[in-house]
Amino acid sequence: MDTYKLKVAGLERDLPICPVNEHLDIAAFVIFGDVELTEACARDLIKKMPPHDIMITAESKGIPLIHEMARQSGENRYILARKAPKLYMKDVFTVEVNSITTDHKQILCIDGADKEAMCGKRVVIVDDVISTGESLRALEQLVTAAGGEIVAKMAILAEGDAYEREDIITLAPLPLFFK
Repeated sequence: MDTYKLKVAGLERDLPICPVNEHLDIAAFVIFGDVELTEACARDLIKKMPPHDIMITAESKGIPLIHEMARQSGENRYILARKAPKLYMKDVFTVEVNSITTDHKQILCIDGADKEAMCGKRVVIVDDVISTGESLRALEQLVTAAGGEIVAKMAILAEGDAYEREDIITLAPLPLFFK
């Protein structure tokens, strides 16, 4: 299997190259289970994070990262945008998402308690990888609908052209592989 050698947060990882379609392959970055990488990336993102009141991420690959960022910075709460409403959610806010790594439309939702936690607050959006920006746009819509003020959009990696964006804070680029 072909791999791409990623260097980020002082660490190196060999990422498998995976086909998205007949014209495009991506280097699969999966933070799950890699405690060393999660801790190092959280540490380096925190160094770039502006003053804020709360952080939010989308289910699911951003969860270990935002948890570690909250732990390292002494924060006791963060918000998770879910892919489907859960029984405990009240006053659900929902937006549609298109992602490069998913072949169908998804939704992101938060409940009323999350809305209250963001309303009038400075919010940092956290993700593992920003590629097309669709998931990021969905999170922006959720934060805005909840009355939050987005002060930063952060990710470990920016894939393809996303690395050229000036409105996101990242640690490293991740190339796309066109066939």
